[in-house]
Amino acid sequence: MTRPSPAAGPLIGQNEAMNSTLDDFTREEFTFQGKARDIYRLGSGPAVLVIAEIPGITPKVAEFGRKVAAIGCTAVLPHLFGEPGGEASGSAMFKSIGPACISREFSALALKRTSPVTVWLRALAAREHERCGGPGVGVVGMCFTGGFALAMMVDDTVVAPVLSQPSLPFPLSKKHKADIGISDADLAKVKARVAEGACLMGVRFTNDPFCFPERFETLRRELGDGFIGVELDSSEGNPYGHPKNAHSVLTEHLDDREGTPTRAALDQVLDFFRERLEVAAR
Repeated sequence: MTRPSPAAGPLIGQNEAMNSTLDDFTREEFTFQGKARDIYRLGSGPAVLVIAEIPGITPKVAEFGRKVAAIGCTAVLPHLFGEPGGEASGSAMFKSIGPACISREFSALALKRTSPVTVWLRALAAREHERCGGPGVGVVGMCFTGGFALAMMVDDTVVAPVLSQPSLPFPLSKKHKADIGISDADLAKVKARVAEGACLMGVRFTNDPFCFPERFETLRRELGDGFIGVELDSSEGNPYGHPKNAHSVLTEHLDDREGTPTRAALDQVLDFFRERLEVAAR
C-alpha cells in the first residue's frame, strides 16, 4: 500500500533544513504486514533501493540517491531510523544507534541470523519492480544496513545488490568479524542464485573499524567469482589521503573528484546498476 504526498509538502516534526535536503524527492508510505514506513523516491526507470546507514537519510545519502536517479534509475530511499534529511552528527548517530540495536528488526549481534527487517524490504523491492519495470531491482545497503542487500538476494527480483561497508553483526569477536549477517538457509539460496549467474558487489576501506577484511574473505570463499570485492587503501600514510578511520565509501568519506579511488568505486557501483538493470549509459 502506498500513500503519495508531494515532496514540497510539510514533513511533520522536521525543521526547514531537513525539508530542503529532500525537497526534490516524493514522499510516500509503504505498508507490509501492518508495518508502515515512509519512502522517498526520485527519478524514473528500474528501481534501486538505497538503504541508509546510521543515522539515516543524511544529505550525503540523499546525494547518492540523486546520482542513482541521474543514470536512469528510480532511487527509492526507505526511512528505517533517524530524522530524514538530518546531518550525520555525533548526536544524531547516538540517537539512532541505540533504538536500532535493541530493535528486534535488526540483528546487530547475533551470528548467522538474517535481520527480520529484510522481509519488509523484500516486499518493497517486489512492489517497486512491479511499478518501475526492468529486469529487476538494485539494492545498496550501507554500514548498519550493508548486509541487507545480501539477504535480499534470496528473491530473484534483486539482480544488482551492493554491500557498502557491511557492519553487522558488530565485530565483537573473530567469528563476528567474519560473519556475513544471514542465516545458513538464506546463504544457501544466495549461493544457488550465484550458481545460476547472479552476482553482488561489496566496497570497503581496508582499515575500516567496523567492516573487517574477514567479512569479505567469507564472501569470497562462499560465493567465489559471484562476489566483486572493491577495497580502498586507508592504511596509515596511504597515498590517497584516506583517514585511518575511513568508513562510508559512497557518502561521508566520498571524494567525488575525478581520478580518486572513492570516485572510481562510486563509478563502478553505478556501472554495476547500469549493466545489471540494463540501463543505457547517459
